[in-house]
Amino acid sequence: MRNRYYLGKLLFTILLSASFTWVSAQEEKEKENEKQVQLGMQLMGHGETRNGGLGDASTEGDADNASFLMSRTRVSADYLQKGLEARVTAQHVGVWGQKGQGSLNLYEAWAKVSSKSGLFAQLGRVALSYDDERIIGPNDWAMASKSHDVLRAGYEGHGHKAHLILAYNQNAENTYGGTYYVDGAQTYKTMHTLWYHYDVPKAPLGASLLFMNVGMQGGDLGGEGFYAPNTQFQQLLGGYVNFHPKDLTVEASYYRQFGKDEDRAKIDAWMTSLKVKYAFSPKVTAYAGFDYLSGDKYFAVPHGGHIGVVHHDKIRGFNPIYGSHHKFYGLMDFFYVSTYVNGFSPGLQNLYAGTTLTPTSKLRLCLSYHYMAMATELQDMKQTLGHDFDIEASYKLMKEVSISAGFSYMSGTETMERLKRASDDNSLRWGWVSVVVTPSKCILKW
Repeated sequence: MRNRYYLGKLLFTILLSASFTWVSAQEEKEKENEKQVQLGMQLMGHGETRNGGLGDASTEGDADNASFLMSRTRVSADYLQKGLEARVTAQHVGVWGQKGQGSLNLYEAWAKVSSKSGLFAQLGRVALSYDDERIIGPNDWAMASKSHDVLRAGYEGHGHKAHLILAYNQNAENTYGGTYYVDGAQTYKTMHTLWYHYDVPKAPLGASLLFMNVGMQGGDLGGEGFYAPNTQFQQLLGGYVNFHPKDLTVEASYYRQFGKDEDRAKIDAWMTSLKVKYAFSPKVTAYAGFDYLSGDKYFAVPHGGHIGVVHHDKIRGFNPIYGSHHKFYGLMDFFYVSTYVNGFSPGLQNLYAGTTLTPTSKLRLCLSYHYMAMATELQDMKQTLGHDFDIEASYKLMKEVSISAGFSYMSGTETMERLKRASDDNSLRWGWVSVVVTPSKCILKW
């Protein structure tokens, strides 16, 4: 009798265990087959006022002063299931009171398939971001931001990431003009990029290698000889390292550019950067760093501010290409956002230091200082461009709403005035305020 009791108990236990296993397997299978649609929105209001800088040398008075309000609206939809992702983001950007109601475009539109082995392929319009975003980044501070029409494929797994990015741009389905490309959504006609990143196991160290081959449209439509339509290729090769033991973070990078620009001029340019950051506590962080971007030599600049045309054997001014420039060279965006006349650049030396304070989980304060100087020597001009001071504050009102504001002051030099047409007193001021609302996503599952 007792044996029958124990046998029955054993059979009951086996059946119960099997049923739980079956239910668990069913739940896992259902989870694998689960599909989701997420809806998101971003509303940004941005206002700024500035006094001095980037004015026209032919004007007088306060022509280089400006005050305006802008807005950005994004509506996005994401589709998720195992092995497949897709996103569509519509974006509208405009200045309050602008004629034509601003610009409406498709900011992102892509689909991505992936496998358990780590292989993936992505096709469409993508906001690319790599490493510290110095070379490739969305530059989200700019209201329109950046995205690229690309095919991206690669592998991610076991500490390794390898991406291949291919792009080919055209103005329209041309029946006239062949493959001539000008004034398109991107400055480049073709792009071939290889990116590899490795995170060292059990060590706070990551390193990346980047190679880009960018084709630029040269010549004129209908031109002959030297001016016949053609594609000139320029290359970028370099790497990025991030070492972050405990409270210390060290970032360093080096990149070199070569090849030819669209006018067939040879390119020989380079840049390097170093940044050290230390967290004294969860509320106090300090950092310092130095950026060096090579510049063109024998850059003739008459005192009136008009840059003279000088024959250069090579282009030595480094171009950060498609990076998030606002993050690196001072918040006033005098460098690598606005360009110099004729495309030449005297380069930049950027020595900086700053601190970030987080008194509460909702409040964040940032203070920074930049010493700016040219990387090359120009005739009868000192290399120092000026001293830039930036203050930022951001406060999270609630999970979906945040407000931020900032003020920048630059004490410029005569060199800054002549190169960038700064105001006569070389005192440049800029203030801004921004409100961002990101309503919670609505998630549909089935």
